[in-house]
Amino acid sequence: MTRLGPVRKLGIAALLVAAVAILGHASGSQPDRDAVEAARAELGIPLERRFVDVGDVELHVVLAGPADGAPVVLLHGFPEFWYAWRGPMAHLARAGFRVIVPDQRGYNRSEKPADVQAYALPELVSDVTGLVAALGYDAAHVAGHDWGGGVAWGLVLTHPERVRRLAILDTPHPRAWEGYESEEETISWYRTFIQLPLVPGWTARVANWALLTSSLRGTARPGTFPEPVMDQFRTAWARENAIHSMGAWYRADLPPYAGDGRVALPTLMLVAPDDAYIPGDVTRRSLRFLDDGRLVELEEGSHWVIQEEPELIGGLLAEFFAPG
Repeated sequence: MTRLGPVRKLGIAALLVAAVAILGHASGSQPDRDAVEAARAELGIPLERRFVDVGDVELHVVLAGPADGAPVVLLHGFPEFWYAWRGPMAHLARAGFRVIVPDQRGYNRSEKPADVQAYALPELVSDVTGLVAALGYDAAHVAGHDWGGGVAWGLVLTHPERVRRLAILDTPHPRAWEGYESEEETISWYRTFIQLPLVPGWTARVANWALLTSSLRGTARPGTFPEPVMDQFRTAWARENAIHSMGAWYRADLPPYAGDGRVALPTLMLVAPDDAYIPGDVTRRSLRFLDDGRLVELEEGSHWVIQEEPELIGGLLAEFFAPG
């Protein structure tokens, strides 16, 4: 029997890895589905699409509600895109708000800079201030979920003049972790994995995005992500290899916040009981940094509560953002 030498073994292993990578990448390819059209059909409300120059990038933005309504900016997290907010967006639009939902940089149809540091938090915050200004507003109500909540915290801590009222879903204040160790078990390994270059994005594509699909469905209420909805997400992840720029958010530097972290603006915090990714006890500690904060404990819902309970979330936001 002929024995394979170490060089040949290495070569075969490299070929196998390359084959898996190529097949995995091909299996993640998607048709160019239109989430705006799908949401119009689902929600039965007019939706407007724009590409807005916010400074150094152009963002894809979906808008709804009367043009003269009070502006509300909704910021999505990972691995979602504007479409995740479609349910609460419809509720707010029907309540008379002008709802503004961007694909944040690196996601779906928005611009995708190549430099990892283009995804540092100051750049993400600048996108929101630039968006508000580009649409002709001095300030807007802002709600953020997951990474969108992190951007919203950064916005209110550095540019409070751009925010009327702030709502945060399942995202702790950036200083709530200081000197505290959570007692809740959450999934955290992915944060380290995503920081690897290239590998997470290639892995995610394998078997028609099986890893991300199972992660969403396995941590959400059954039925939250039916196949037509998952198809919209798969298309967003595959578009222009967005999965790689989405991961850059985790690899960019996270600068420390200056000051004491106090937030003077009215702030609403919503905490879902079954969040597999964000420990609720840390989120609750955020109250100590709020001069005018209110905490609402939701009776049910997971990390994906904006899609599980869109009417409830939309109603709570509409009530909080209403003039009064």
